[in-house]
Amino acid sequence: MVDGSLSNGLCPGPMARRSFLQIGGASCGMLGLSSLLEAKAKSEQDKDTAVIFVWLPGGAPHMETYDMKPDAPSTHRGEFRPIKTNVPGMEVCELLPRHAKIADKFCLIRSVHHDFSDHGGGHKRFLTGRAPKQPTGFVNDYPCVGSMAQKALSDQGRVTDMPGYVALGNGRVNNVDTFSFGSAYLGAETHPFAISADPSEKDFKVENLGVDAGFARRLDDRMSLLKGYDSLRGALSAKEFPVMDSFNQRALSMLTSSQVRDAFDLSKESKRTRERFGSHNWGTRALLARRLVEAGANWVTVVMENPYGGTGVPSIDGGTYNWDSHAVNAHIFKDAEVRLPIYDHVITAMIEDLYERGLDRKVLLVVTGEFGRTPKISIGKGSKTKIDQPGRDHWPKAMSMLVSGGGMRTGQVIGSTNSRGEEPIDRPLTPNDLWATVYHHLGVDYHQSFLDHSGRPMPILPYGKPIDELLPVT
Repeated sequence: MVDGSLSNGLCPGPMARRSFLQIGGASCGMLGLSSLLEAKAKSEQDKDTAVIFVWLPGGAPHMETYDMKPDAPSTHRGEFRPIKTNVPGMEVCELLPRHAKIADKFCLIRSVHHDFSDHGGGHKRFLTGRAPKQPTGFVNDYPCVGSMAQKALSDQGRVTDMPGYVALGNGRVNNVDTFSFGSAYLGAETHPFAISADPSEKDFKVENLGVDAGFARRLDDRMSLLKGYDSLRGALSAKEFPVMDSFNQRALSMLTSSQVRDAFDLSKESKRTRERFGSHNWGTRALLARRLVEAGANWVTVVMENPYGGTGVPSIDGGTYNWDSHAVNAHIFKDAEVRLPIYDHVITAMIEDLYERGLDRKVLLVVTGEFGRTPKISIGKGSKTKIDQPGRDHWPKAMSMLVSGGGMRTGQVIGSTNSRGEEPIDRPLTPNDLWATVYHHLGVDYHQSFLDHSGRPMPILPYGKPIDELLPVT
């Protein structure tokens, strides 16, 4: 399983917010308020693009989702059957019927592969575009792709009141090292703004938004957003508080922005839209991700681990909290029968919503984990069930992922694996090719370099190129 300790480090402040916001400890920095205005003016000339990255930690089973092998031996093929989609020749698992109805709006990539089978090494390899110095552990040697995008886009002036880079998930997202989201030599200012509160809860609050306690005391009651919004703006304009570090500057610009307040308010969505996404934590985080990119965020990562919370579906015996479907963790087929319908619901809601709102060119949606699962089924004793049950182990040599939006040519299957799902036999790709495609969409030159701790220039990607099949139709 993916390991990771929680690190809240929250510093509660005195200011009330509407029920969906709470002041806590600032977790990342943005440009100062004076620089922000200049950067915002410049950003009007820049490309209006964004990424929603759905991260499936543990590694989703490609042969139970997007690359089924019904003709493989019984030791490999599993219990489920493929179904046809509305795209001729494209099939998905029978547990993904909603996918089948809108396959013309996404692409499946079946041939991405790499060499790191440990969760830590797999996370680092996949999320940095580089082979990690250590094949285990989750602390990055190199910046996460989201941090590099944040740095490059900030340098371009692509900055708004919204945090540019956000991570949504349970409490584990509060530690950037849990999922190898660390920024290495780029520094904490490019870390994602972590939101671990569950937006499906009635008392949803954004806990990582605020200023430090000492500075908050100086702001006094005038900073209450319930009664002091206008006076705070006036105070800032009058330069009553002349010196603020970047953390407090970022917090103030967010706190005084009606755009930010509105983005976090899911009640502004129609009942139909909220029902489309679902009232559980996966669905509401997915909906919040769309609201954030619509409001100006450049990159939102949504971590989807345990799907059971808020669904009304109890966790099954032998279920697991993420996608790490070893036999010891889960009965892979029983877990899939619960997990995949929820996944099917949420991912298709995200796709349909982007297209209906006309965001399918602006927003690129990427859905993947760090690797696939072994084509050959293993049998082992479940830690919860205490009986022998089927599972699949780590397998970086083949994996499947979904991409949608970004103005791409959809309704495609890119690459293929052999008859047992073991390795690519057509169009072999690496994670770097995926990220080159993502950077191309964002308007980031992935050849550009940042200085590492020793002052050496390090390119965003050491190799890789955009996947031609995914490039927008001009």
